[in-house]
Amino acid sequence: MWKSLFVCGFLAVTASAQIAHSQIEIANLREDVRGLMQRVGELILRVEQLERENSELRQRVSHAGQAYASVADLEAAVAELNRTIRSASAAAKNEALQQVSVQLEALAKQTNVALESLAKTQNTRPVASPGFSENYPKEGVSYTVQKGDSIAVIARKTGAKPQDIINANKISDPSRIVVGQTLFIPGGK
Repeated sequence: MWKSLFVCGFLAVTASAQIAHSQIEIANLREDVRGLMQRVGELILRVEQLERENSELRQRVSHAGQAYASVADLEAAVAELNRTIRSASAAAKNEALQQVSVQLEALAKQTNVALESLAKTQNTRPVASPGFSENYPKEGVSYTVQKGDSIAVIARKTGAKPQDIINANKISDPSRIVVGQTLFIPGGK
């Protein structure tokens, strides 16, 4: 008897556990179904929204179809635009050339007036001699100017006086001697 009681109790516990487990599964299934229903509702709303948008786009396309230009129309418009641009560019170039021409003529007149004025003052001004002295040794050596040379450097190299080199070669601007230029060095070695 204990055994049958034990078996009955075991069966009752097992049945109770299975019922509880089934109730949990049913609750989970109900929750899953509720979630699916909610998602289906959202999808239905989205489909309705897309259908409205699609309808609006169809209406726009039917109205806009009349506003499209053909390729030939576009090519003709581009060609006309290019002609207009070339014409405007040519006109702008011609205008700029005319303005430059007028400015050059005015500048040429001003330059001629300035040159004439300068020529008149040069004719009235006495000619000044550079003032080179002939008082330097008449014997000496030739020297070819090298890179980095100045009158002072050449004078040190050759043992001559800088003023004698200037006078003998009639150098009006001692800072303007040129590499390769040959100078007479009075009294130089």
